[in-house]
Formats: sequence, structure tokens, C-alpha cells
Amino acid sequence: MLGQLNVGEKGRIKDISGTDRLVRRRLLDLGISVGSEVCIKCSMPFGGPVMVESCGQCIAIRRKEALRIEVERI
Repeated sequence: MLGQLNVGEKGRIKDISGTDRLVRRRLLDLGISVGSEVCIKCSMPFGGPVMVESCGQCIAIRRKEALRIEVERI
């Protein structure tokens, strides 16, 4: 799961179907889809959001949504 990667780790997205429909649409609008490579840049404490870099841009994702995105470590 994306939310389980440590800061600096990279992964490739395998499945985003577990996320909320609006979150999934937003990720697709930003170019983050199945097969995209992502890197964890920052993880906020106390269950806060996760900063993810993909396609040359950084976005923050709620940790509960990040835990619904399946990734494989690379």
C-alpha cells in the first residue's frame, strides 16, 4: 500500500480502484494511474497526509486514501 512506503522509497501503482471515486478522478487528472512511478517525499506525523512525487509534481494524499492504493516497491 502507498501509505506503508517509507520516505524516499519508490513504487509503481498497481491498483487505485479501492479509493473514493472523486479521489480516483483527481489522481487520473494529475496523470497518476496504474503503472505510474511514485516516490514518497514526506510523511506527516499522527496519521497526517503523505507527500507523493509523480510525473514531476508533488501532491499530498490523505493517509487513509494512500492506504487504499496498491503499489509494488521498485
